Amino acid sequence: MKTKQFKAESVRLLDLMINSIYTNREIFLRELISNASDAIDKIYYKALTDDNVTFDKDKYFIRLKADKDARTLTVSDTGIGMTYEELEENLGTIAKSGSHDLKTTIEEAEEHDIIGQFGVGFYASFMVAKKVIVESKAYGSDQAYRWSSEGSSGFTIEPCDKKEVGTDIILFLKDNSEDENFDEFLEPYRLQALVTHYSNYIGYPIKMEMEKSRAKEGTEKEPEFETYTEDTILNSMVPLWRKNKNELNEEDYHNFYQEKHFGFDTPLLYTHLSVEGLMSYRAILFVPSQPSYDFYSKDYEKGLALYANGVLIMEKCEELLPDYFAFVKGVVDSEDLSLNISRETIQHNRQLRMIGNRIEQKISEELQNLLKNDRKKYETFYKAFGRQLKFSVYNDYGMHKDKLQDFLLFHSAKNEKLISFKEYIETMQEDQENIYYATGDTIDFIDQLPQVSIVKNKGYDILYLTEEVDEFVFKVIGEYEGKSFKSVSDEASDETEEKVSEEDQKLLDAMKDHLGDAVVKVKTTKQLKDDLVYLSTVGDISIDMEKTLNAMPIPQDIKANKVLEINANHRVFNKLKEAYTEEDQSDFKLYTEVLYNQARIISGLPIEDPLKFTANLTKLMEK
Repeated sequence: MKTKQFKAESVRLLDLMINSIYTNREIFLRELISNASDAIDKIYYKALTDDNVTFDKDKYFIRLKADKDARTLTVSDTGIGMTYEELEENLGTIAKSGSHDLKTTIEEAEEHDIIGQFGVGFYASFMVAKKVIVESKAYGSDQAYRWSSEGSSGFTIEPCDKKEVGTDIILFLKDNSEDENFDEFLEPYRLQALVTHYSNYIGYPIKMEMEKSRAKEGTEKEPEFETYTEDTILNSMVPLWRKNKNELNEEDYHNFYQEKHFGFDTPLLYTHLSVEGLMSYRAILFVPSQPSYDFYSKDYEKGLALYANGVLIMEKCEELLPDYFAFVKGVVDSEDLSLNISRETIQHNRQLRMIGNRIEQKISEELQNLLKNDRKKYETFYKAFGRQLKFSVYNDYGMHKDKLQDFLLFHSAKNEKLISFKEYIETMQEDQENIYYATGDTIDFIDQLPQVSIVKNKGYDILYLTEEVDEFVFKVIGEYEGKSFKSVSDEASDETEEKVSEEDQKLLDAMKDHLGDAVVKVKTTKQLKDDLVYLSTVGDISIDMEKTLNAMPIPQDIKANKVLEINANHRVFNKLKEAYTEEDQSDFKLYTEVLYNQARIISGLPIEDPLKFTANLTKLMEK
């Protein structure tokens, strides 16, 4: 028997596939099962085109058999089988695909798909096997043949005895090493797990004898157990997304969410897509009710599970989701995907973009409906994932702001609840030109700010921003329906200053000189009533933006241009004037520093010199 050699390019490809293309050895089983499914598909196609061929689906299946003593794993199918010539052509030339050739002849056949690229995925066997034997009997042939190979050294083909039509692929597993345990592929429950993970939705039964236990007869009171083997179907065959939506209820979708381990929570909403056209696909999408533990960390991986005609291709295909909808879970299955030779990646990203664009549109529609029709549930969603939407508005220089701005909610001072920009606009006063906002760590803190009271007294509503990214979002959006965003600090600072005497102006200038670069100006304001001081800013950087930027892992050393504003009608201002007239002015400087630090505390800024501040307070108490 003469050993045949692989073609030179096939030898190189074989080495490449085993060592480089496939990143996960366990997918060899997915490839063999997919090819077995293709072989059965070919019988089905033959029945469609040849009246002499009947197709009884109950007679067609795939079987796994593990022999621990011989250390072999056999994958069998009852499909169309291969002739001598087909064995030589399909298995002797890597990337020569019998299924691919068949597919080109039946592209217009309805309800028929070929998922495999036989002759490519088959060679994944050599990732786990030191020797592979293929015994096959073709439909309509009296003779069966055995193809055998130990890898790149070549292969042999010889006649063999095989009664039934179909193919048996026998893998002689590699020896175990310190780094690799190939015996795991002989364990029934490991094989069952791989089938469930990768091939659960293959359209034909995948069978294997499984060892089970039962109570012996007559031992009900004190049961004794015995083990037995039973033919078990490992796959469910019909995925949820291929079922008619009218046949399913909420419980079915929730169970599927749990079975796929998308989360331990109950999904907030789900949607079931079935799209026909240039790219036909089905999808089930979920919005969780709470983020996973790692969602807001760099370790989180977004993406939907991607299937090609029921075969898992990618656990998380990130191209199907934009970053701002990274929280969405689910599956997408398409029979139109063009796979590359490893079946692990997609050849044409254009196909994924087409699917991804429709998925993005559908998610947007579902969230808009939720916001409009079930506000309580939407606020639950927003509590979990609103921060993600905000970061996505800010990222990429606001590229996606128009898509996302209507999903944002902020606390309304007037309504004391979360509202959208649109809802704010609808209740604005006729003379109001701006959308006002205030920043701080908590709603209660913001509500007590002096500058908030100033704007409230005009009857204007204020949006309270309590997260570090909020003000950056407002800066990026800029305006909404022609109304500009304006900080209450800017509004208060814009008010006309009280006219002060020449002597008081000298006092204010002296305060500025003493504080140096800590402030750009000291002035009086007529807007404060009971409060004594606060800090406003001029320019693009606010106090809260300063805090956020300087709290980053690499501090930016950013400083807002601060203005110290003083209530000239407060009795403390009179004491300040008295101290200014004193010859040594030590009390004047003491009061100035205390007032400035008091304003920093009100603004949520740290005291720059705590020791000096406490010493100043001690001096004040001693007076």
